[in-house]
Amino acid sequence: MTIQQRFLFSFIFSLPMFINMFTMPWGWMLPGGTWTQLGLTTAIMLIAAGPFIQSSWAALKNHQANMDTLIAVGTLTAYLYSIYAMFHQQDVFFESAALVITFILLGQVLEERMQRQASRSIENLLDLQAPTAEVSKDGQIIKVPLAEIAVGDLIRVKPGEKIAVDGVITEGESTIDESMVTGESLPVTKSVADEVIGATVNQTGTFWFRATKVGADTFLAQIVELVKKAQTSHAPIQKIADRIANIFVPAVLIIALLTFDVWVLFFQASLGQALMFAVAVIVIACPCALGIATPTALMVGTGRGAKMGILIKNGEVLEAAARVKTVIFDKTGTLTVGQPQVTDVIGPRDQVLAIAAALEAASDHPLAQAINAYTRKLNLTPASVTAFREQQGQGVTAELAGKKIALGNPQFLAHYEYPTSIQQSLTRLEKEVKTVMLIGQEQKILGLIALQDQPKDSAQPALAELQKRQIQTVMLTGDNQEVAEAVAQEVGIDQVVAQVLPEEKALHIKSLQEKGPVAFVGDGINDAPALTQADVGIAMGAGTDIALESGGIILVRNDLEDVPRALELSHQTLRRIKINLFWAFIYNTLGIPIAAGLFAGVGLTLSPELAGLGMALSSLSVVASSLLLKWTSLPQNQASA
Repeated sequence: MTIQQRFLFSFIFSLPMFINMFTMPWGWMLPGGTWTQLGLTTAIMLIAAGPFIQSSWAALKNHQANMDTLIAVGTLTAYLYSIYAMFHQQDVFFESAALVITFILLGQVLEERMQRQASRSIENLLDLQAPTAEVSKDGQIIKVPLAEIAVGDLIRVKPGEKIAVDGVITEGESTIDESMVTGESLPVTKSVADEVIGATVNQTGTFWFRATKVGADTFLAQIVELVKKAQTSHAPIQKIADRIANIFVPAVLIIALLTFDVWVLFFQASLGQALMFAVAVIVIACPCALGIATPTALMVGTGRGAKMGILIKNGEVLEAAARVKTVIFDKTGTLTVGQPQVTDVIGPRDQVLAIAAALEAASDHPLAQAINAYTRKLNLTPASVTAFREQQGQGVTAELAGKKIALGNPQFLAHYEYPTSIQQSLTRLEKEVKTVMLIGQEQKILGLIALQDQPKDSAQPALAELQKRQIQTVMLTGDNQEVAEAVAQEVGIDQVVAQVLPEEKALHIKSLQEKGPVAFVGDGINDAPALTQADVGIAMGAGTDIALESGGIILVRNDLEDVPRALELSHQTLRRIKINLFWAFIYNTLGIPIAAGLFAGVGLTLSPELAGLGMALSSLSVVASSLLLKWTSLPQNQASA
């Protein structure tokens, strides 16, 4: 039976006894009297309480005591004593055993419902997938169910439609809303050769794409599976709760036995009264809240992270991230865009760029591609050239409209005539460690184009946020010292370690770990050893292969501001776990003296059934506390603000 079915069974069978408690003072008695109570309670103990008793018996055989031990011992004591009392004409407490089980199961039903609510938002993403797709087969466009789409199928997507599976655009372009899976609020422009993600929404244009991943291999399915694993994992701090429970349960049983003895021997209480005090101690002390303090917070924290595009793989990673004191960044592709970009154009802009575009139109060199991309952005159409010649690694020459033109590095055009302003700009840009391409015409330098791998827009605000939180920032790169220092100065990083070979990165991280827990942020491909060596590996720009990354945390949006956000979320989740553990332990501990009758002289007592309700409320308070993680504040995205 499910927990909900057990609760309904227990509720129905205990309801007559519950009503009888209030009607007895007016002379209304349950038909059948104690025999009816015996029958109802026996059914509850066999059906609803059965799993508690089985669990405690299994623990006992292994010489252990668990949370179910207290429930089983407490309710069985009240039940068996009531059978004895019934045959000896004494007061019975069948309703106490029945109502304790009912209230405990009520707490578990509500707890289960709240936990499902915490994880449902992620699992429900799968329900957002398109049920069908328009696929091209044998020259015809047919609509097929999602489950029948195969890798390699050519699929058409119209404006307003959902993308069925992961793939690569083969024709057309559009803007796509990817917020449901990446947390990115702004639509993303996609064109030929760009990847698209299943379940995201096409907004403007019609396009065709080829399916590359279907079913469980899709990006969305990987996210759901990753979050499920994280939510069922255990954080190291959970061991504290387990150790407390292992000591706490036997201690409670001893306290309950002492309570019974004290009331009988020193206060001359009846066996029934003393037993009720002892049972109340056992029930109120049941540390169920301790058991759920960690997993509920972990479930809510990892679920919230996934909705923001921050995938935390397990509880161990989350706890380590909460304690990080140093964050180490790779440079190329992590702190920077990873590709050269045009930063400066000196001279008559349109003329300089027109010549550059004409000379670089057919080149696939990274610098040429950067220049071509920049001229396309300005809607400049490159002209055709003749007599084209290339000197490898130096530059190119050609003729345009009867004039000799050239583009290359300063050494290649050293014999050209340099205007003073161009020379001054060249000196300045080289000091800024930028790559400079000179443009010449008829033996005279017309202007220059400077290029550099630019820092990402999110780099500076992300680093500032980390430093505000007293976290040291380090750049670890294989690039030369001058380039590294220039980038570090621009983004505001604390320490630079340059000219490091890939295989040496892990050794540098190991030395930094001597000062405290370290996180390494890399692209997740060539940084695998460093990501593994760090206490927390944070992989940027995971693309659609998130399950293969070496990082313990994956930042889907490739946004550096998600680094402090991930660390803060981990910190808040660990803090919430500690609050939950403290509250659960204190709640149970403070309830014991009241249940034991220590304040009975002033009229403050706790019956077993109220103790059961109190224990259920304790568990619910812990779940509610964990749900607060959904609304705690995290660092805002400054780059896009």
